[in-house]
Amino acid sequence: MAKPWATFGVDLHLEPTGPGIRRGLTDALREAVRTGRLAPGTRLPSSRSLAADLGIARNTVADAYADLVAEGWLAARQGSGTRVAERTLTPPSGSTAHPVTPERPPPTAETHLAFSGLRNVPGAGAGGGFGSGARTVHGSGSGASGLSAVSASAFRPGASGLLPVTPVAAARRTPGSPPAHRPAYNLDPGTPDLASFPRTQWLKAARRALATAPYQALDYGDPRGRVELRTALAGYLARARGVRADPDRILVCAGISHGLRMLGAVLRARGARTVAVESYGLDVHWKLLAGAGLRSVPLPFDERGTDPGELTDQGAALLTPAHQFPMGGTLHRDRRAAVVDWARSTGGLVVEDDYDGEFRYDRQPVGALQGLDPDHVVYAGTASKSLAPGLRLGWLVLPPGLMEEVLAAKGGIDSCGSLDQLTLAEFMASGAYDRHVRAARLRYRRRRDALVAELARRAPQVHATGIAAGLHVVLRLPPGTEQATLRAAAWRGLAVHGLHRYQHPEATVERRDALVVGYGTPPDHAWSGALEALCAALPE
Repeated sequence: MAKPWATFGVDLHLEPTGPGIRRGLTDALREAVRTGRLAPGTRLPSSRSLAADLGIARNTVADAYADLVAEGWLAARQGSGTRVAERTLTPPSGSTAHPVTPERPPPTAETHLAFSGLRNVPGAGAGGGFGSGARTVHGSGSGASGLSAVSASAFRPGASGLLPVTPVAAARRTPGSPPAHRPAYNLDPGTPDLASFPRTQWLKAARRALATAPYQALDYGDPRGRVELRTALAGYLARARGVRADPDRILVCAGISHGLRMLGAVLRARGARTVAVESYGLDVHWKLLAGAGLRSVPLPFDERGTDPGELTDQGAALLTPAHQFPMGGTLHRDRRAAVVDWARSTGGLVVEDDYDGEFRYDRQPVGALQGLDPDHVVYAGTASKSLAPGLRLGWLVLPPGLMEEVLAAKGGIDSCGSLDQLTLAEFMASGAYDRHVRAARLRYRRRRDALVAELARRAPQVHATGIAAGLHVVLRLPPGTEQATLRAAAWRGLAVHGLHRYQHPEATVERRDALVVGYGTPPDHAWSGALEALCAALPE
């Protein structure tokens, strides 16, 4: 039986081609090497481990490796495994990316191939609505304050962390609710387990980065961000998310909200007046657009997710196509194509918020929409979910010709600390980032499994959706019970949100009573208590 892909090595998104398993695997690997998504020197997993991961015969993997060694794409040496051969890389058709040879050997971790078609994956449906039974999730956003790479005392190995608790805002209180207090358990979506931040590994990366950084790194930097981090991001996003990225087209910013603020200014300067958004999302994003003088117009939402059929003359569209927030569905492939067609025909811009692309559990990852048309899609990513929002590190992969306008909106300065950027670059290049993501993925999956099992035992009338990915789950409640459930949760010391909080005020969608429950924030020792309090608050 194949093991869940989510617990295996370095993530790699592939688009298999050709008939048959061996042919599809061979073609997908060759294309990844040819386009540079698998960099020269990258060590591939053994045929045994890759076969176990994909659920196929070991001989199939060994034969695919042998074919590519014979063709010169791979190199095999006794005792050192199979690696990508050193050779000139060919950018994909229409790409402006330049061939890049890494300055250091890439991490020798297992490589997972997200190879659709090799095995059936539970919950891999494309639908996102309650009626579809789709299982997917979300959480978005940017960070708060910076973690300095030189604050060694803050990263002492074994140092204990305090669980930040958020006061229940008085503005969200309803008649009959208890006084505002500090909740015992924070189940707000969109925040990872901060107690599990990899302090020891981060400190090691910070020391290496500081020891090897040129003294010029302490000066005013490139407004695009440190080249070391942009290079590391280009390699990671290409192999893990299918993003067609070049370091020269990546802009490091202080989280996705910062990126939206800059993009909003650019769109307004171009004459845009409206931006299409999803019916469910984050009000902070809509407010940022409004602050730039742009009106957000919600698109329809149904069982297949956001419907782009009403895209007309909007200047841009802000979407979460790989994992809609908070409903959790994946944008249907026909609608992904329709969004790209709209952008090409109108000259519009698609802003893709890929906030939690690292966390997939029961289905293989969906490649970034940007890979379909890098000339019309801005890819926005962040370290807020995979590491911590307090790092204040995010990134935009921009279409050609847009960089200068965004830099002008940024003010022509590097807004993120250079030492933090160098530390993240080292953390990624050393393989520590992939190891941390794998461990976090397994931890969150166990929490999700415990939540689903406890719901089935104690609250079978509550239907869980959006559980195949991310850091939260949507719990559908009986009609008319959302507010009462929120009050019951507050009395039990739970900070949790209702689905109505995420509905756009102008959206015309069917009323759904539900909770959006984040299972990332509580530390491991508090999860059982949080789960007990949640189940006690649910309607009988």
